[in-house]
Amino acid sequence: MEVRKVAVIGAGTMGNGIAQVFAAKEFPVMLVDVAEDLVEKGLATIRSGLDRLVKKEKMTAAEMERILGRISKSTSLKGAADADLVVEAATENKVVKLDIFSTLGKITGAHAILATNTSSISVTEIAKASGRPPKVVGMHFMNPVPLMKLVEVIRAVQTDDDTFRTVMDLSAKLDKTPVPVNDSPGFIANRILIPMINEAAFSLMEGIADAEAIDNVMKLGMNHPMGPLALADLIGLDVCLSIMNVLHEGFNDSKYRPCPLLRKMVAAGRLGRKTGQGFFRY
Repeated sequence: MEVRKVAVIGAGTMGNGIAQVFAAKEFPVMLVDVAEDLVEKGLATIRSGLDRLVKKEKMTAAEMERILGRISKSTSLKGAADADLVVEAATENKVVKLDIFSTLGKITGAHAILATNTSSISVTEIAKASGRPPKVVGMHFMNPVPLMKLVEVIRAVQTDDDTFRTVMDLSAKLDKTPVPVNDSPGFIANRILIPMINEAAFSLMEGIADAEAIDNVMKLGMNHPMGPLALADLIGLDVCLSIMNVLHEGFNDSKYRPCPLLRKMVAAGRLGRKTGQGFFRY
């Protein structure tokens, strides 16, 4: 199947990055969110990121304007009705995602591929909600999307071969490295990453070391570019907790029990960079 037009649902951190990478590869993109100000904020983030590339002389101002010119905006899911590929990047909330896919299954063309950027929720369950599960697949980009090469392409139980192959090939055309993954809680990236962050939070809670020391051990001893606690602040502690809950519920295994400190910080509204305070202050 040939993908000519793309829609991205959600103009937040992941959604605007996904829209940018598609537009940079000359795909017309419809960027959708629930309110005008959210879409405008997403477009402003894209412009800001491209402007930095212009200042670094990695692209021309004319190229930037051409990329921006390929992105349209909508505050209704109906804006995605004529897309060949829809990539959902809404908040990591199962109820919200199931509702979006139920609607998309009704309003998009029968040929359209419906992809979810979920970081942990069952793609199989999301596929079922769409009413046409063979056309549903996971397309999990990494943050920041324009810079990170990995895309986990997640096959639901129902995903057909053509859908899966199309998304694998398309990811490569975006200059990403697609990795095939079967549907399972947390997939590969977050099944390994988020429990590491959770264990770092336990180490902090138990007073084994302070946050800076824990991060330095992982940066200097394991050659990680960013420590797990700083990375948690970047991801958002609420997102980390949500994924740990999915792992805990999905596997019913106590090793995935969310750290009480993580729960407490989320309850306090200390979610990381986006609120100015998490494990560190910003």
